Amino acid sequence: MSNNVVLITGAGGFLGGLLARAVLADAEAPGTRLILADVIEPKTPQGVDAVTVRADLTDPAQADALFNTRYGTPDAVYCLHGIMSRGSEDNFDFGMKVNVDSVRSVLDAARRAGERAGTLIKFIFASSLAVYGGPLPEVITPETIATPQGAYGTAKLIGELYINEYTRRGYVDGRILRLPTIAVRPGPPAAATSAFVSAIIREPLQGLETTCPIGDSLASPALDALALWLASPETTLRNFVRARHVPAPAFRAHTRVVCLPGFTATVREALEALERVAGKEAVARVRFRDDETDRRIVGSWPARFDNAYALGLGFVVDEGGMEPLVRRFKEQLEAGAVV
Repeated sequence: MSNNVVLITGAGGFLGGLLARAVLADAEAPGTRLILADVIEPKTPQGVDAVTVRADLTDPAQADALFNTRYGTPDAVYCLHGIMSRGSEDNFDFGMKVNVDSVRSVLDAARRAGERAGTLIKFIFASSLAVYGGPLPEVITPETIATPQGAYGTAKLIGELYINEYTRRGYVDGRILRLPTIAVRPGPPAAATSAFVSAIIREPLQGLETTCPIGDSLASPALDALALWLASPETTLRNFVRARHVPAPAFRAHTRVVCLPGFTATVREALEALERVAGKEAVARVRFRDDETDRRIVGSWPARFDNAYALGLGFVVDEGGMEPLVRRFKEQLEAGAVV
């Protein structure tokens, strides 16, 4: 019988904190109890009796302990913890330790806990479009081979292979979500090469200056050349919740990978959306200093995907391009809902 318990690793991060609230609000699984883990003890959503754990998941014993709390064996794991893309590139060994070794530790702990409980634990893994690189087709399909050109994408692909194999062997019930770049992210800048996409919207809307690492001026052709595959935080959360409920037979027989739906926008289109929402004075707060590493890594990622498979599984997509995301974030700022 299901315990209706969900474990979220990386629960202290941007997505993890929001996901905890989204899981609690899931009408398909009322009464879900949460185990929240991160390297810094996560905050509990207000009014909720959650188990919170400060854990270094590079230690297998601490990973095992997450499956032995007062809530018992989780039915589902959202594996969100990790070192982000620029941090992984700048510190390769530490990035691999966290993004590969600790994911394997949690995966093994889920396998052992599931065997003890006589159940398959759903293992929902936050992967990334960074698994792609090199020469790519105009549109990514489920058949497109992943060839990452960065440490972050490499680690994510290794994690995917583990989860697919553990699923094939009947150790876990894996669900692998390749995320678009998420915008607009609230809070302080993140150590991700794509973090600038949120920063060039978020900071100007708060009257702050920010730096765009693509191009050297507003007139730079690099702003037109670099396109990104994007999704809003709200849509991403809906898709994380949906992943828990997709019937296992609905996935392709040979892989649990799903490229989450998104839309395409260039850096210039993002700035144009900012201007339409907040005026030229907002765009004037964006400074330009080209960063070759950021431009190389983000430029290696694909910007167009075929959404059909994911939509067929019940995942959803943002409509209307970049402007609704900018407008929504501005409204949230004005309401004091984000910072």
